[in-house]
Amino acid sequence: MNARIRLLIVDDHPVVRDGLKGMLSSQQDLVIAGEASNGEEAVALAGRLHPDVVLMDLRMPLMDGVTAIGRIREGWPEIHVLVLTTYDADADILRAVEAGATGYILKDAPRDELFRAVRSTAAGQSYLSPSVAARLMGQVRSAREGDREPRGEALSAREREVLESVARGATNKEIARQLHISEATVKSHLLHIFSKLGASDRTQAVTIAVKKGVIRLDG
Repeated sequence: MNARIRLLIVDDHPVVRDGLKGMLSSQQDLVIAGEASNGEEAVALAGRLHPDVVLMDLRMPLMDGVTAIGRIREGWPEIHVLVLTTYDADADILRAVEAGATGYILKDAPRDELFRAVRSTAAGQSYLSPSVAARLMGQVRSAREGDREPRGEALSAREREVLESVARGATNKEIARQLHISEATVKSHLLHIFSKLGASDRTQAVTIAVKKGVIRLDG
C-alpha cells in the first residue's frame, strides 16, 4: 500500500479551499492535514503540521505566496510546494520557482492532472503543467532572438531529451519507458545535467534551460 501524502491547502478563498478538499479527499493516498487563508498562516501551519506538500496560491493578503514559499523552504526544506494559481505570467512562474516551488499548475487544470502534479511534487519531482510550459516558450524564443551565441551546448542530445521530458512533468520511470533506457540511466543523465547547468534540482534545471533556450517545449 502506498504511503499517504499529507497536504496543506493555502488559498484566501474559502470556496476554493472547500472544492480542493473535496476533490483531493476522493483519492485514498491523499490526506488533508490543514488549510490556511494567507501566507502567514501557511508558514505557521507548515512548521506545526509538517505536510508533505503545500498547495500554494500566489496572491493573498498579509503575505503573498512567493514569500511564503521562500520561508517554508528555508525553514523546512523537506516540505515540497506545488503552486496552484490562476496566474500564468512569466514573472509569476519564475519568481515562484526561484523561491523554491517544486511544481506549478493552474486552477483550470483537469483533476487528473492535479492529482498527478501532487504526487510528482510529493516525490520531489518537478511538475510544470503544459499551459505553464507553453508560457515559458516565450522566454525561449526571446533568448534565441536576443542571444546569437547559444548557451548550454554542453548538454548532449539525450540529456536534452531527458530534460524536456522532466519539464513536461514526466517521472523517471516514464522517461525511461519513453526513451527505452533504464531508470538508473535517467538518474545518471539528470546528475550530469545538474552539473552542467549548475542546478541543484530538477525544477531549477528546467528553469535555467528554458531561460537560456537550451531545451524546446513546443514539440
